[in-house]
Amino acid sequence: MITTRHTVAVPASVETVWAAVTDWPRQGEWVVGTTVFVTAGDGAGVGSELAAFTGVGSVGFLDTMEIVGWEPPHRCEVRHTGRLVRGTGVFTVQPTADGAELVWEERLEPPLGRVGELVWPLVRPLFDRRLRRSLAHFAEFCRRHRR
Repeated sequence: MITTRHTVAVPASVETVWAAVTDWPRQGEWVVGTTVFVTAGDGAGVGSELAAFTGVGSVGFLDTMEIVGWEPPHRCEVRHTGRLVRGTGVFTVQPTADGAELVWEERLEPPLGRVGELVWPLVRPLFDRRLRRSLAHFAEFCRRHRR
């Protein structure tokens, strides 16, 4: 399993952070190179399905997901169901003295089996840099949309 965990402090309320992180159609405003769509349900509960296209133009990949855990305003868990991306992802929002902290965790099966396991150490720095950059954009997104 590939695991990664990143956090960002956000000077906004837990409710604002939760609303922003689970506003799937607007994730493209802060997740680098990704557009997210709700494909089944309302996107606000267990059983809803999402699709995220990551890439440039028509070159990229589709990550399909199902919401399997929904505990507003603190925790959302998705199960990645696509051919390339499989595993779980979790957003956790916790209060802090200055606002909230968002934790983004992924536990993924390496794509392409053993080849993916061997390539992961080379890809991980780029993957982690992209997540850190996205979370920095997220903090700014929340600052601009505070309640």
